[in-house]
Amino acid sequence: MSSRARNKLNVKQVEHLKKIGVHSDGGGLYLRIRKSGRSWIFIGTVNGERFELGLGSALDVSLAKAREKATEVRQLALEGRDPRILRKRASEENAAQVSFGKFAKQYVADIESGFRNPKHRQQWRNTLETYGKPIAKVPIAEVDTDDVLRCVRPIWGKKQETASRVRGRIEKVLDAAKAKGLRTGENPARMRGHLEHLLPKRSKASVKHHAALPYAEMPTFMAALRKREGMAAKALEFTILTAARSGEVRGMTWGEVDLDAKLWSVPAVRMKASETHVVPLSEAAISVLQAVREEGLEGKDVVFAAPSGRSLSDMSLSAVLKRMGRDVTVHGMRSAFRDWAGDTTEFPRDVVEMALAHAVGSATERAYRRGRALDKRRELMTAWASYCDNQGA
Repeated sequence: MSSRARNKLNVKQVEHLKKIGVHSDGGGLYLRIRKSGRSWIFIGTVNGERFELGLGSALDVSLAKAREKATEVRQLALEGRDPRILRKRASEENAAQVSFGKFAKQYVADIESGFRNPKHRQQWRNTLETYGKPIAKVPIAEVDTDDVLRCVRPIWGKKQETASRVRGRIEKVLDAAKAKGLRTGENPARMRGHLEHLLPKRSKASVKHHAALPYAEMPTFMAALRKREGMAAKALEFTILTAARSGEVRGMTWGEVDLDAKLWSVPAVRMKASETHVVPLSEAAISVLQAVREEGLEGKDVVFAAPSGRSLSDMSLSAVLKRMGRDVTVHGMRSAFRDWAGDTTEFPRDVVEMALAHAVGSATERAYRRGRALDKRRELMTAWASYCDNQGA
């Protein structure tokens, strides 16, 4: 067989071929195109038996690399050695050498760029290292139900929230190992239809919610808050007036604010739903921003800056509540807003949910509603500010 018959495709053809089916490069190498994607395969015979072997996605494997792989497979087949059996054996040997702890560490490193909050990255590492320690040296291919239970059962009754997170993270690690060919079969960390039959049911009392301030107390609380000095107190007041999350406010920059249009645009990278969130600012919220500037912070990038010029810490707003003797959370202020809106106003539910930056409907519906609901949300936030100021109480 000539080299020309072996190398039928070129890089441009591989890049531009769209037709569904298999396209031969010769010598048993084919580019398979499906609706789901493009991949390289080798089709040949070994000991008189036809076989097919995947050589990887065309996104990851170049034409040149695919030809190298095809040459290796072809040589094995000519020697009467089944490439499928050799691959399976190598995979099993590799899995036996990879421990759960080693794979979990690499898995977190692979996915941590998707975490917007550095705190979440550290939590993933800490929970898997601390509570996954009993199985750290167990080969990833051999982790079974008993192993998972060794990790979660000791803390299931005492730290159920932590135990639930540990179980979920172990499940994700094992799913990733299976996707990489290091495991087979069902996931032993799966809760539904599996561990739920082996672990006690969680008591409702163990499910903690964010402690919220009753909205009836909000006017009195806001009056007391406005008497307090410090940047954290102002950030907390602004957080309440905008019904925003603490992290969104603490990371807020002057470049996100349009004082003339009375709008605050939170970029998608800082939003939980990864979508830009536009917040209409009430006069009360504008007043907080103006007060910050009057204190001499104009020109700094961060709006609610610590003395260092950086963002306030995640504990700074909670510390204000603690000093005020309030056993509530910053996040619970959003619940107070939602309860107030649902109990005392006629604003549509989807307008309230959008004010909280909760996803409502499909992406197309949300984009449509964002434009049409901005004025309604401005009315809602103005009414909330009036209530907090005791004018609507």
